[in-house]
Amino acid sequence: MTSDDSTSQTNTTQSLLRHAVSVARDCHANAIFVYSDALENQQIELDADHDCRLIYITKSSADNHRLSNHRQRYIRVPDVNLSRFGQVKIAMFLALSSNLIQRDDTVVCLTGSSEKHSIDTLFVTKVGDEFDSMAAIGTSEYLPEGVSAEVIDRIVAIAAELGSEGREGKAVGALFVIGDAERVVSLSKQLIINPFRGYSGEERNVLDPALEETVKELSTIDGAFILRGDGIIETCGAYLKTSLRDEEEYSLPRGLGARHHSAAGVTAVTNSVAVAVSESTGTVTIFANGKIVTELEKLRAGTPR
Repeated sequence: MTSDDSTSQTNTTQSLLRHAVSVARDCHANAIFVYSDALENQQIELDADHDCRLIYITKSSADNHRLSNHRQRYIRVPDVNLSRFGQVKIAMFLALSSNLIQRDDTVVCLTGSSEKHSIDTLFVTKVGDEFDSMAAIGTSEYLPEGVSAEVIDRIVAIAAELGSEGREGKAVGALFVIGDAERVVSLSKQLIINPFRGYSGEERNVLDPALEETVKELSTIDGAFILRGDGIIETCGAYLKTSLRDEEEYSLPRGLGARHHSAAGVTAVTNSVAVAVSESTGTVTIFANGKIVTELEKLRAGTPR
């Protein structure tokens, strides 16, 4: 990169950061999303009278210590290659599940390249437009009762890594069902001996980083993981016996396989959230109430980060 290119990128970043505040004020935005991994030392300064929440998107928690202002929050997204829109989509989902934003909120989004440390994209969206399926589910009732946003965050991160990297160089598909575990188990048939049986809840909680490799390894087995809302894994390798009576009622796109139909079916009849990983495309799809909430597509070769 030449010095002229570097200067141009720096100027673009500074200009977008500066104008984002005025754009947010003009459109009465409720929040500004900033992909902080594309920044070096630059920050957005909000006026004291500007009633807008600043939410940083990051792949690590390294920036958390400096977000001391009560109007600043951060959303940690999976550490996988994401397109610019993918960065915002997953952050929007996680922000909704954590009640950092609400349905019908207007959000100004700033994103760019972490490799070049530059912000190059600004767009404005309203929760209910590009993210209409999320908004339709609600806000405070967005996650089923008893389902932790932290658990959803963890499962989405594991699913995104599986979709992006596969397992030992091979593509894998997976299905995770979180919440209403007793009811979900009653609607399933065990395909293998339950490998989590006999372990304490602490030893089989997906929030324990030591369990990550075990979960990824067991994802190669056919069937679903069934988890309690607090992250404790009840079983894996479970065949879900639910099915949709009328697939059109749930607006499932054509071409989705049995794993996705099972995800839609089980969330339609239980108080759960399902996260499916497509073996063929690596796309991560999140379901609730029998519907697709959002999708996180694997970054294709040649797509700008």
